[in-house]
Amino acid sequence: MLETAWGYVVTGWDWIMSNLIYINIILAILIVFFQRREPMTVWAWLLVLYFIPILGFLLYLVLGQDLHKKHMFKMKEIEDEMNYAIRKQEETIYKNEFEPENEEMSRFSNLILYNLEASHAVYTTDNEVSIYTDGNDKLQAVLEEIRKARHYVHLQYYIIKNDEMWKPIEELLEQKVKEGVEVRILYDSMGCRTMKSSDWKRIRSKGIMTGEFFPAILKNFQLRMNYRNHRKIIIIDGKTAFVGGFNIGREYLGLNKKKFGYWRDTHLKISGSAVLSLHIRFILDWNYATKQNLFVQDKYFVEPEDMVKGRNAIQIISSGPDSKVPNVRDNYLRLIHMAQNHIYIQTPYFIPDESVLDALKIAASSGVDVRVMIPCKPDHPFVYWCTYSYIEDLLEAGAKCYTYDDGFLHAKTLTVDGLVSCVGTANMDIRSFKLNFEVNATIYNQDTTYKLEQIFLNDLKRCTHVTPYVYASRSLLIRIKEQFSRLLSPLL
Repeated sequence: MLETAWGYVVTGWDWIMSNLIYINIILAILIVFFQRREPMTVWAWLLVLYFIPILGFLLYLVLGQDLHKKHMFKMKEIEDEMNYAIRKQEETIYKNEFEPENEEMSRFSNLILYNLEASHAVYTTDNEVSIYTDGNDKLQAVLEEIRKARHYVHLQYYIIKNDEMWKPIEELLEQKVKEGVEVRILYDSMGCRTMKSSDWKRIRSKGIMTGEFFPAILKNFQLRMNYRNHRKIIIIDGKTAFVGGFNIGREYLGLNKKKFGYWRDTHLKISGSAVLSLHIRFILDWNYATKQNLFVQDKYFVEPEDMVKGRNAIQIISSGPDSKVPNVRDNYLRLIHMAQNHIYIQTPYFIPDESVLDALKIAASSGVDVRVMIPCKPDHPFVYWCTYSYIEDLLEAGAKCYTYDDGFLHAKTLTVDGLVSCVGTANMDIRSFKLNFEVNATIYNQDTTYKLEQIFLNDLKRCTHVTPYVYASRSLLIRIKEQFSRLLSPLL
């Protein structure tokens, strides 16, 4: 019987090899004519098919599926209420009744209106914001807020690892369940692939509800390498929310120093009306992953009486394959175009599409002080060398580029003119713009933006300034890595 099965395998392999050219032609036709993609992406896949036909075919099955046309999410339950709030805010802006923090901030009213229209991003003005750049500080803040929970704790993470960072969180969540607090954890199957089935079984045995986003077909075999849920959100009693770059794992505490060194990231704690927008984002994802409907429970949409109020105006911008337009990308793009003085960007991966790259080049060429900070070391080699290749484009336009030398830079921040800032889960790359599910907070406040810019300027002390001379001095091997990785940029 084994001999017969092996005979089928050999016969099948011989058939594939003898018809490989036809298989590639058929696949090429599918890519070119039956899926609407950008020409750059089409050419990248055709090159992969041409140079590595068999592996390229498998890669396409894993990475090349286009899910944009599939209606994966519905939010009909709250659509009327959301639209009412959005229409009222649009009317306020159209009637020039918009009251910004100061006169300078008024020039961003068009951006607020765009985000209202394009991504249903409700504009709230009563938020308090705290910034965390160290994993230990962020962990302690999360634990402190969870201890205060009286009704529910909702967590959503791309990566959760069963290690030193997760242990105190799990222990505290177990305690809160015993106190009658509802606890839900939504995790991405790909990002949490190091977690064993027994780990999730143990967690559920403690009364913690879990949801898995895009689960693997066979254990850890992932058919969907793209379309991952990259969001990191915590909601506590509708009063406090966390969002930003930190996942849950020992490296985020700087404990994996041999590989990464110090882990430099940026995360926000938000109190105020923007918490509801983040909670709706969590519930939409939870409903999709678990096939439950939390929208029917009014308790998640009642503003707590003791809600902390602040002075930060915020819009929560989310996007992904379920979005008709790349909202996160377009929000970045509008911010770049509106800059008059300076733009500061921190991102671990800088693989912009043409529109964002052109916007930054135009800004730099127009006299805007454009500064981009990236890591000095890779966690994903192809992605890093592709990132490094784009530095040349920026330097030629007059932008300033830096590599962070004190460990690994994972922050995703953009600030404009000391007025508006954007912090969240989205990198400045094509994957975050179109392939992953992301969420960012756009903050219209001078004090918070000033703090973020001071953090950026302080980080410059730990950076190497990549001047045109330094960039031109890179080795031939690095140049080859850059060019090869750049060809794959639409796929990274």
